[in-house]
Amino acid sequence: MLKIENLTKTYPGGKVGVADLSLEVKPGEIYGFIGHNGAGKTTTIKAVVGLHDFEKGSITIDGISVTADPLRAKSVTAYIPDNPELYDNLTGMQFINFVADVFKVPKSVRKERVEKYAELLEISSVLNNQVASYSHGMKQKLAIIAAFLHEPKLLVMDEPFVGLDPKAAFTVKGMMREFCDKGSAIFFSTHVLEVAEKLCDKIAIIKDGRLIAAGTMEEVKGNASLEEVFLEITEEAN
Repeated sequence: MLKIENLTKTYPGGKVGVADLSLEVKPGEIYGFIGHNGAGKTTTIKAVVGLHDFEKGSITIDGISVTADPLRAKSVTAYIPDNPELYDNLTGMQFINFVADVFKVPKSVRKERVEKYAELLEISSVLNNQVASYSHGMKQKLAIIAAFLHEPKLLVMDEPFVGLDPKAAFTVKGMMREFCDKGSAIFFSTHVLEVAEKLCDKIAIIKDGRLIAAGTMEEVKGNASLEEVFLEITEEAN
């Protein structure tokens, strides 16, 4: 579903964001991407969703090149950034309808999906309020609904649980599993290692822009906890 091959991104001034990174996320998988701040997680994610160019390597989503056919690649992708920047002057419902129009979601289908997800995330009562009045957590919930709305092949999430209360986080984890059980895939970064350990089918650990471990959860952590393995291998990679 997502294939990254030899991705290299260098910023002006020579700072390497990501160096020769390769990984693959298959249909049905929840794939966790972890690392310290500045490790290259967000750089990789922004390259995947088309917000960063890169000088070497390739990225394909459902077999579609993000550089050769960016619009088609975006049409089967949804992205939730760590700090959702929504249109404050719109109501929640207006924003959802805007996203649904962009992805050509039929009105009958969008109504059913919005009702389902808004009820699950408990924001039905505020959808007619301006986004400017929303808390960070409410904006995050709205961004999640918008992302799930067109049933993308790949859902990319950057720290999706930031700002969510425990109940909402539990609900979103259930939504993620249900989403992948239908054959789509999720690639997401997180600092919450306990969540990654329980939720992910596969995981990759990145440090200083380089991949230092990848595989199934069992392959990466063995009999230890993910937290123990993460601390050990990131220290060894110094």
